[in-house]
Amino acid sequence: MATSTTSRGGLSLAALLLTATIALYMALVAFGNITDFGTNQQFVRHVLAMDTTFKDEDLMWRAITNQGLQDAAYVAIIAWETVAALVLIYGSWLWARRDAARARRMSTYGLLMVMLLFGAGFIAIGGEWFSMWQSKSWNGLDAATRIFLFSGVVLIVNQLSAPRSESSAT
Repeated sequence: MATSTTSRGGLSLAALLLTATIALYMALVAFGNITDFGTNQQFVRHVLAMDTTFKDEDLMWRAITNQGLQDAAYVAIIAWETVAALVLIYGSWLWARRDAARARRMSTYGLLMVMLLFGAGFIAIGGEWFSMWQSKSWNGLDAATRIFLFSGVVLIVNQLSAPRSESSAT
């Protein structure tokens, strides 16, 4: 039984540190996008405009060239990143306080937000719908895949640390 308690303690510590790492990353990403708005604004504009893709006539109807819509999408991304960072910071704080059930729930919400942003947003919508994979200059698929996978690993560690009774109840 002592081994089980020790391993659960180790998993909780891992969940805390890994969740805090993703929280830090998301906070820095949001902070960077807010304080250096123009850099990634250009990235979003080029991806949505599809101006560096192969310009296949069968795909170009998907392009969004209206800068107001492009900027609205970028602001929505920044807002999502900010909320995800705050949720993950709160989850990390709950892990540090040893409130495992609430920490796991909040961390799961935050990690899913990150995975939705990078998986659905950047990999699926940006990569496939807007053909970002075709661009040599404005292609963020590698970075998005790294964060998506890292967040998935952290989500698994968060779930592994659940006691049997809690994991069967959820």
